[in-house]
Amino acid sequence: MVAAIAANVTVNLKFKHLSDAFPFIGAAVWVTILVCVPVRKPEWKLLPEAFKGSIFLLSLVTIASMMPVEKLPAASWETTLSLGFISAVFDNIPLTALALKQGGYDWGMLAYAVGFGGSMIWFGSSAGVALSNIYPEAKSVWQWLRYSRHVAVGYVIGFLVLLAILGWHPHEKHKGLPAAASVAPSVMPASAVAVVPPRTELS
Repeated sequence: MVAAIAANVTVNLKFKHLSDAFPFIGAAVWVTILVCVPVRKPEWKLLPEAFKGSIFLLSLVTIASMMPVEKLPAASWETTLSLGFISAVFDNIPLTALALKQGGYDWGMLAYAVGFGGSMIWFGSSAGVALSNIYPEAKSVWQWLRYSRHVAVGYVIGFLVLLAILGWHPHEKHKGLPAAASVAPSVMPASAVAVVPPRTELS
């Protein structure tokens, strides 16, 4: 975790232009795992079973990133609430990226929606996929309807409580400097010109 955070911060602060060219965070995690092998030996025998879950999760992310969606509905608390339910089925990473690009969302409410909402069903999160490999009964739709339907109710109640206490505070899309401010004025304003009294000849 420390290596992942350090790689993320370093790349975004120092080498942002290279952030899309190489999976720096994943590489940092793998390097850390390999370096720590002498200290704590990984359970390599669990890798084959975990590999199937990883392929499944990777397939979900790939399919979600291929969605023909270029724009979300207008930002509002209702849209944000619905994104939570959508995140339970589709990966929340592309949805969050679209929201960041579009702007106008309350980022705190959005984080709650895609985080909580994305974990309402087992394949909505990495942890859910990992747990379902250990407990296959988690993949049963009937078992979810029988024992976990209250999760969706809790999500809605929690969202409405946050909305009532904190309110809706949308953030605008990040923009560059206005064109007028980025272009240096070619003519100095009259108010900035110092008035110089005329010289007088001494006789």
